[in-house]
Formats: sequence, structure tokens, C-alpha cells
Amino acid sequence: METLELVKEKPAAKVVTELTGSQAVLEAFIAEGVETIFGYPGGAIMPIYDALYDYQEKLKHILVRHEQGGIHAAQGFARTSGKVGVVFATSGPGATNLVTGLADAQIDSTPLVCITGQVYAHLLGTDAFQETDVINITTPVTKWNYQVTDATEIPAVLAKAFYIAKSGRPGPVLIDITKNAQLQKFNYEGYTKCEHIRSYRPKPIVRKEFIAEAAKLINEAKKPFVLFGQGVILGKAEKEFKTFIEKSGIPAAWTILGAGAIPTGHPLNVGMLGMHGNYGPNVLTNECDVLIAIGMRFDDRVTGRLDKYAKQAKIIHLDIDPCEIDKNVKATVGVWGDCKETLPLLTELIEPNLYPQWLQKFKDYQQQEIEAVIHDELNPTSEEMTMGEVINVLNELTKGDAVIVTDVGQHQMVACRYATFNQSRSNITSGGLGTMGFALPAAIGAKFGAQHRTVVAIIGDGGFQMTLQELGTIMQSEVDVKIIILNNRFLGMVRQWQQLFHDKRYSFVDIMSPDFVMLAKSYGINGQKISERENLKNALTAMLNQKGSYLLEVMVGKENNVFPMVPQGCSVSEIRLK
Repeated sequence: METLELVKEKPAAKVVTELTGSQAVLEAFIAEGVETIFGYPGGAIMPIYDALYDYQEKLKHILVRHEQGGIHAAQGFARTSGKVGVVFATSGPGATNLVTGLADAQIDSTPLVCITGQVYAHLLGTDAFQETDVINITTPVTKWNYQVTDATEIPAVLAKAFYIAKSGRPGPVLIDITKNAQLQKFNYEGYTKCEHIRSYRPKPIVRKEFIAEAAKLINEAKKPFVLFGQGVILGKAEKEFKTFIEKSGIPAAWTILGAGAIPTGHPLNVGMLGMHGNYGPNVLTNECDVLIAIGMRFDDRVTGRLDKYAKQAKIIHLDIDPCEIDKNVKATVGVWGDCKETLPLLTELIEPNLYPQWLQKFKDYQQQEIEAVIHDELNPTSEEMTMGEVINVLNELTKGDAVIVTDVGQHQMVACRYATFNQSRSNITSGGLGTMGFALPAAIGAKFGAQHRTVVAIIGDGGFQMTLQELGTIMQSEVDVKIIILNNRFLGMVRQWQQLFHDKRYSFVDIMSPDFVMLAKSYGINGQKISERENLKNALTAMLNQKGSYLLEVMVGKENNVFPMVPQGCSVSEIRLK
């Protein structure tokens, strides 16, 4: 009998190519699916830019006008696309200019990979030209950071960087690469994506006994209330969340970063939480018997006084980050895990229900708010236009399908309150850090992340002047961003507080501005300025119909205030309508 010899097939030999560290960075980006990079060159990162010259067909680089603009653009890109935003900056001031954006991305859970150049390794610690200790500077505002001094580390370090940035609770990662590592040649054996890091568990183990406890509380509840945040969007769990609330019949209110997780017009969507949120959701937080928090962190702008927050309620808190559970509000039941996994398990155990009388209470409070605040804001009788009516007409023209990018201030609260969001990833704003100057560069990135959607940046006259140099980025990259400046000739939110809590002592909030329309035209961007109500709809229509970017300046009431408002130091049930 003939013996068959079994021959084991040898594994294919790894293809070894000699690359520089700079080329290895770009190869990593391509392997991770990166298409767009925001950045600004400089001496310490010049080798990477030199390598980028040969990669222009595969990687699109957007030259910003300031590194802060670059990182905010990357945030906007990440928030609309759901992908990791990428930034390049040089050493020293280039790296330190990223810090505000890193802090913003850290608190708002935005996935970024930032590459900074650094001086040669042998110069570290010598106070060399444009040397800063970027690792220690950025440690508090990054999910992870690391300094590379040897090119052979680059593939593995970048694989780890992308994995950390996008897994679990997302966040910003910074990789600092010395110039010698960028120039160094080494034997490159390919790129392997990272799928596991020992001691790092991005998703906690789901404990089904806690889900069962949560379901029991929900099934026994008479007046349950859902609070949902950005965790639903980050977990891509919009469908699972909608199924949960529709089966449970529970009214649901959103944080500003959670807006759009379900459409604004959904019958169980009862409005916005927080300092300038809707009347009913705030008051009824202190009347519900079971409070179900999903993917939100009980920020102080949502809770008001913690010692008077939902003390009558049993708290169920679903979050991917165990550190958030019990951090601010003690949970009766904490459910760890990605809500895309935990919500279906919870939905399966809850009983179908309706709460008509409880839901009616939200409607009754909404009617009070309409009569006291909303009607006059959206349909003013005064000569001066209001911010709310601008947003209302914009809703009519965009049908709630635009991406709205807001800066920080009164206009932000008005836009979040009144804009219609029919799709997820439509409300892009600086939530936790409250960064003025965020909107213009973030809108640029948002458009690159959602190229087939209309992107509208809504900005105050103060915030616009913090990053207006990014008009140059719009001009050079030919990105289509619609810009609305709501100009009240004040730093409006500070002025409102000074009026209400400091006896109208308006201290350095009266701000002068340039001719914004002429400024935009100097960058090749068309625009107009209006101050009359009868011109509003036509002006917004012209803006939306314009091919390419457009700037519309709308003069609004100088001393209009945003209400309702929970005064600082008060409970949410002490919200003021006037």
C-alpha cells in the first residue's frame, strides 16, 4: 500500500520592505482606512510632510490656518462620520495649540489620533528650539499618549492608537514622534491592526443579573423617565434605543450631545434636559419614580443641585464607562456595557406599556412653555429678530435634514432647543468643555465627514472671531459650508448672566466686530447681512441654494435672553420660564 506523505504548507514569508518612520505612519493610516488628514506643517514634523508628498493620491490633507482649527475640524469629521479624526501638528507651539481640542474631545468622547512632531531624541530635555514636554502636558486630556523615539515602534504604536481611540468609550490619542524616528529607515513587515491590549478592557462584561433588576424596576414603575445622551449615538444603537422606548412607552429627554438619537418629532421625545432645556423634562425629573439614564454622565448642567436631584426616584444607569456610574448620581442599578448590547437584553425583559397620564404631564408643561417662551421666540412681535425665529425658518427650509454645527453661547442653546433633527449625527457642538471658536473649523470637518449632507454652522459674533482665520481653509479646500452669524453685538451668554445675577453690570461683554460679509468676500466666500424680518426667508434660501460656501450675518436682538433657565445653584425643578 502506497504511503501518502503529508506535507505541511509553510506560512507565506512576510514581505519585508525598507521604509522610513514617516512612510510607516502614512501606511498605517491607509491600513486604518483614513482618507482625510487635517494639519499644519513645521520643522519637527517636516519628514512626515515630505513623505506625504508621495501619498497625495491616497490621503487627502487639509491645510488649516491654526492647529486648534485642525483639531476641531478633526472632531467635526469624527462626529459626523463615526470614524477616527486625524491631525498633524509640529512640536512646541504646534503641539500645545492642540490642547484645547484634546480637552474638548476627551470630555465629549470624540475619537482622534493626533500626530505631533518632536525634536531629535538626543535633544529631549535640553530646551531645544520648539521643544515642549507634550506627553506630560497632554496626559490629563488624552485617553492615551506615547512618545516614539525609534521607527520600528511606529506600526504597533499606531495600531494601538487607533484601537484605543475608537474602542469602548472613544477619546483622543496623541502620538509624539521624534524627528530621528521619522527619518530612520527600518525593515517594515507590514501593518497589523490591533484588536486586543492586555489590561485594557474597552467594553465591561455585561452582567445580566443587573439587567434583570433594571427590568423589574421598569416593569413596576408608574412614572418612569428616560434620559439619553451621546452614548446611544457613539454605540450606533439608535435602532435599539428606539425599539426600547417604543416597547416601554416611556417618555425620553436628551442631553445636547444626545440630540438626534431619535427624531425630534418622535411622540416619546419630550425635549431637552439641562440649564436651558425644556420645562417639563426638568421639572418632572423630580417627580418620576424610576429614572433611566442611557449613555449620559449626569453633567452638572443637566442635574443642577445634586442634593436636590431626583431624590424620589430609583436610578438605573446604563453606561459603557463604569467610572461614570455612581460618579455624580448614585445608581440603584448600574448596568455596565455598550448600550447596543445591553438595550436589546433589557428590551427583551420589559413588558409593553403605555403611560398616557404621565406623558400628558409633559405635554401640559410643554404647553405652558409654548405660551410663556416658545411662541414669542419663534413668532416675535418686536422689530428685532430673535435667534429662535432664524432657527425656525431654517428648519422649514432644510426639513430637519441638515447637519447643524454650533459654537458656544446663547445661539448654541437656542439652536439645540429649536433645531429639528431627523437623523443621527446631526447636532455637532462643544458640550462638556464649551469651547468658543469650535463651530467654524468643526463645520469644515463635519462636511468632509458627511459630504452629501448640508452643513450649517451657527455661530455668535464673539465665537466667530476666535477662529475666523479658518475662512482661509474653506477658500483653499473649496469646502461647502453654510455659515450663519447671529450677531447681537454682545458676548450674549455672559451678558445674560451679568444681567440676571450681577445687577446688569455689563463688564467687558460689548464686542465690536468687523464687516463679516466683506471679510468673507476677501476669502472668496459670498454672503450678505440682513436686519429686517421680511428678508430672512429669502436670505436663508439664497444661502442654501448657493453653490459652495456662504456667510449670512443676521442682526438679532441685542439683549434677548434664553429661557427657560435653571439658575446656577438651583435644582432642576426651580427652572425659570422668565
